[in-house]
Amino acid sequence: MTPLRRMFRWVNLEGLAFAAAALSALVLIWALLSPSVGRFILALAGLSFVVCVVALTRTILNPESARASQTDVVLRMASLSLEYLKEGLTYETAHNICELLLPNTSAIAVAITDRQTIMGYVGYLEEDNPPGSAIRTQATHEVIADGEMRVIYQREEIGFPGGSNAISAAIIVPLKVANKVVGTLKFYYRRSSLISETRKSLAHGFGQLISTQLAAIEMETQRKMATQMELRMLQSQINPHFLFNTINTISALIRTDPIKARTLLREFAVFYRRTLENSTDQIPLLREIEQTMRYFSFEVARFGDERLELYVAVPEELEDVMVPPFIIQPMVENAVKHGLPSEGKLKVTVFAHSEDGMVTLEISDDGKGMDEEHLANLMSPQSETGLGIAVKNVHDRLKGFYGETASMEAESKIGEGTTIFLRFPAVRAVKETTDEELEGSSQQPSLP
Repeated sequence: MTPLRRMFRWVNLEGLAFAAAALSALVLIWALLSPSVGRFILALAGLSFVVCVVALTRTILNPESARASQTDVVLRMASLSLEYLKEGLTYETAHNICELLLPNTSAIAVAITDRQTIMGYVGYLEEDNPPGSAIRTQATHEVIADGEMRVIYQREEIGFPGGSNAISAAIIVPLKVANKVVGTLKFYYRRSSLISETRKSLAHGFGQLISTQLAAIEMETQRKMATQMELRMLQSQINPHFLFNTINTISALIRTDPIKARTLLREFAVFYRRTLENSTDQIPLLREIEQTMRYFSFEVARFGDERLELYVAVPEELEDVMVPPFIIQPMVENAVKHGLPSEGKLKVTVFAHSEDGMVTLEISDDGKGMDEEHLANLMSPQSETGLGIAVKNVHDRLKGFYGETASMEAESKIGEGTTIFLRFPAVRAVKETTDEELEGSSQQPSLP
């Protein structure tokens, strides 16, 4: 049974009683006007009419019954709306929701839009408003612009192009996700007298219901994206080449510098333990810096301090800013992998500063650099290997945690190096125990 057919089973008590009373009245009138009808049928028709009138009166005068019936209908509609929205707001789901709402209101049309186009439209003028067509009413544009619900009682205020039509009033509700208007829910009426306080409340409630579900879908999408990015990042971190190179470096140092080999081995254990931890939550910036320095110490041990240098400048007041894990270390790793020249030293710098509640991280190197074409494709969706996957990974996870307030930019020149800029809100938490305190006897990673 389709949802639309199920809706016809939700006939409220008021409508049923009224229909029965009207039918009984017609039968009674027919019986009175027809001389051939016997007294028994006349009496039966009269009794039926009285019973129906009494039932209708009791239904109308019983607010608890009426409210219960109305609540049941609303809850069933809400349940179906949530079921439709499981896969997000598409042309199909928008049409289904409009089709669900229309029979249960006195509106002659119900519509759902995004910010530019009609997603679903059912009712009067449906053929003139197919999915994907541009929004036609000025009032809808105004609701999208200011995010305020509008109740319109005059045809001219709606702003339909093309002159007169049967729509004279409307309720337009904004749909919001994270305080940003993403669309509208609209109810159109033939007469302004049909817009009651109850209908306004119901329209507002359904707008909030759809908005809440869209926000939940957005959060779930971001969570899945963060998880996927986490797994991909861990796969890129734990690669055989880095593992074998580091073990071989430590193995060689056991003979030439046992103390340094022991220190590197302990730091290596901490590094991988931190890498394998749950990285769906945020960590203090200081902890991300420590992990980055730990990684760089392995590369310095491998290539030598005459080939690599790391400089970190993070103000103390920013150390407790919460950040997604693996946003600095992959950038530094890319600098070593792709920027290290065949001769000479590569200097990598990590610099942090804040302004107007926003933190900016600059990860730069003075290595090989890249041309404009490679730079333009750095964060392309097609970047699935090499340099691109790490950069795109960090970009996507920043967006997943902070939304549109976060950004990533890159600058590079051949022979001069590359700089990555990460910007995001400064969110702080209670200062956590540092890695060194957790490790007890482990020494603090020193700048190579």
